Amino acid sequence: MPTYLVTGGCGFIGSHLVDLLVRQGHRVRVLDDLSSGRTHNLAPEAELMIGDVADVAIVTLAMKGVTGCFHLAANASVQASTEDWLGAHRTNLTGTITVFEAARSRAVPVVYASSAAVYGDSADQRLSEMAPTRPLSAYGADKLGCELHGRIAASLHGVPTAGLRFFNVYGPRQDPASSYAGVISIFAARALEGEAMTMHGDGEQTRDFIFVADVAAHLVAAMDRLLERQRDGKAAASAVFNVCTGQPTRIRELAAVIARLSGRPLQLQSTPARTGDIRRSLGDPSAAIRHLRIAATTALEDGLRQTLSRLQPPTPTDIPGLDPVTPFGVHWSSRLLSQ
Repeated sequence: MPTYLVTGGCGFIGSHLVDLLVRQGHRVRVLDDLSSGRTHNLAPEAELMIGDVADVAIVTLAMKGVTGCFHLAANASVQASTEDWLGAHRTNLTGTITVFEAARSRAVPVVYASSAAVYGDSADQRLSEMAPTRPLSAYGADKLGCELHGRIAASLHGVPTAGLRFFNVYGPRQDPASSYAGVISIFAARALEGEAMTMHGDGEQTRDFIFVADVAAHLVAAMDRLLERQRDGKAAASAVFNVCTGQPTRIRELAAVIARLSGRPLQLQSTPARTGDIRRSLGDPSAAIRHLRIAATTALEDGLRQTLSRLQPPTPTDIPGLDPVTPFGVHWSSRLLSQ
């Protein structure tokens, strides 16, 4: 039975990936520092190891005996990466290199989270993986750095890698109160509370929204392709793929749909556009469809219904007495994986 390591597995996307892997019958080990993830998100079948993804000793231990690694641990807040540039860089880029280094001894395949933030505010109407990369934030710059180091991991160290450029991911477990929250979780929470939704600018900005279950399926498909190449004896390679729908949605239209689905009147208020806010963001999913043999299947309204029906208020971590923002060492769950 394959065993997979998921860094950041207690988080929004990571916990959905863990659920999928468990349903497929795999053993799952999670490494998470709980700075943004929550233990109540984690499937009880998974093993939990608490620690810092940039700590070489901890990551090396977590990587022991695994078939593949999904690296999702990150400081995904653009604001946080601006305010704590060095700290975010340590998590986002140093943490990724630490994962690649730990995978190096046994050439463990690594599928890692990149971001559409690598493109910046591109003039291209639909962004393919060949579009210029001009990140506007430290977060986007670090994600582009992860991709460059992914190439080095494959070409110099024999570690197969695949980077997935997530567009605007939404779905259940995305905390609207978090600094990592996306516009959908914030709008949904405000609609359900009967409050006005705040738009930055005129609301004509477009985004490519993809449901979290589709993202999890893309992650697994990418790992399957890396393992398939490895079984066939092919040399380690690196690649990056957009994870998107290829369908644009205007923010103003999004607010109207959320209000309708929540059964609330549409209440909108506008604030000045934020500096550096991207006007258009639309991905081209062709490469993932062709090479990973997968496409997003969840229609926006269906995904929004699921998100609204399962939206929960933010709750603290359910480990008694544990401060989720305090650094801590290794903690194995009672369901320790035997090695």
